[in-house]
Amino acid sequence: MEQTWYVYIIRRADGCLYTGISTDPHRRRVEHERGGGRGSRYLRGRGPLELVFIRTAGTRSAAMKLERTIKNLSRAAKLSLISGSSITEPPVDTGE
Repeated sequence: MEQTWYVYIIRRADGCLYTGISTDPHRRRVEHERGGGRGSRYLRGRGPLELVFIRTAGTRSAAMKLERTIKNLSRAAKLSLISGSSITEPPVDTGE
């Protein structure tokens, strides 16, 4: 039986966003926060980390494709996605 993969977004303490994939996003956030070689260098020492978005992707391949799509979005579009909008909708101009 194949595992279900998820795409997640973590917000660093400074507001920066990190997108990744995992079979267990909550465990992955803890790994990122603890570091110790299991977490991303981009997130190391930048805690506390907040898991702000999780979406089921199904297979690892589908998760990687969705991750790439999200990583290519603008910050405004990512924030819109986090707030519940679809990634196919145009980003809302917030004046930032």
